[in-house]
Amino acid sequence: MHINFLVLLIAAVIPMVVGFLWYNPKTLGNAWMQAAEMTEEKIKGANMAKILGLSFLFAFMIAMAEQFMVIHQYHVYSIFQNDPSMSDPNSEIGMMLNDFMGKYGNNFRTFKHGAFHGIIGGIMFVFPIIATNALFERKSFKYIFINSGYWTLTLALMGGVICAFA
Repeated sequence: MHINFLVLLIAAVIPMVVGFLWYNPKTLGNAWMQAAEMTEEKIKGANMAKILGLSFLFAFMIAMAEQFMVIHQYHVYSIFQNDPSMSDPNSEIGMMLNDFMGKYGNNFRTFKHGAFHGIIGGIMFVFPIIATNALFERKSFKYIFINSGYWTLTLALMGGVICAFA
């Protein structure tokens, strides 16, 4: 298996698009601003090029990690990672891997399956992290649910795209 960087770059755009819609004043933007104690002055004083550039880098890092959560076939290769004959397609392991991947390489490679894993990651990983930080920062449950909801939806869409097209 190889890493499809184009699909990961496309997946890295998803948080930007979802964020634009999610945090828009016509959707949850005003509620988020209130819950986050954000003001128009703080927003206007931001270096948006830096914020968007770093956000895209972080989104790409998330996409890189998420592919290993949504594409189960990667794990088959990790079992044999220390065997030098793995890369030789004519070796016993190489032939076994080629045969295995020929039969099962496309199992669970759907948008729906990737989105499912993204949702599970959002609920079981992102939500507890955001909630823990928010509790210590004395933020409201509204803040927790707005941000956790954004990341759960975003991870679902990213996982779906990565699983179906990478």
